[in-house]
Amino acid sequence: MYEWLKDYRKLEEEIAYLEFNLTKTKHELNRWENVNDLGKFKLEAKSLGANVEEKIEAIEYELAHKMNDLHDLKKLICTFNGLEYKILYRKHVEGKTLETIANELNYSTNYIKIKHANIMRMMEYAEKVSSK
Repeated sequence: MYEWLKDYRKLEEEIAYLEFNLTKTKHELNRWENVNDLGKFKLEAKSLGANVEEKIEAIEYELAHKMNDLHDLKKLICTFNGLEYKILYRKHVEGKTLETIANELNYSTNYIKIKHANIMRMMEYAEKVSSK
């Protein structure tokens, strides 16, 4: 029912890991370029250190594609109609509070909280059913 939210979360996690990996790999490259660190060692063509720049390129390429996928998914989600989609998008994509969402959508905070809790229960139930 709300597979898009699972896909969105998965993409966010993948992007976070790629960003971490990119930072770590760039740090490694800096170490290889520093003559007072790993740069004092001679690299062989097939060694891991010799391929750090290519590894950075590959990570940046994959990261760019994942970010484009995330952008496209956000655009798609924005086209969905219905209060449930609006609540989930604002809460789990935009990171807004349920109180803020209630104000934006002109509903009582209590109504939005109940609606969100019901949606989450439905999603948990659907997850349990599909995993059996």
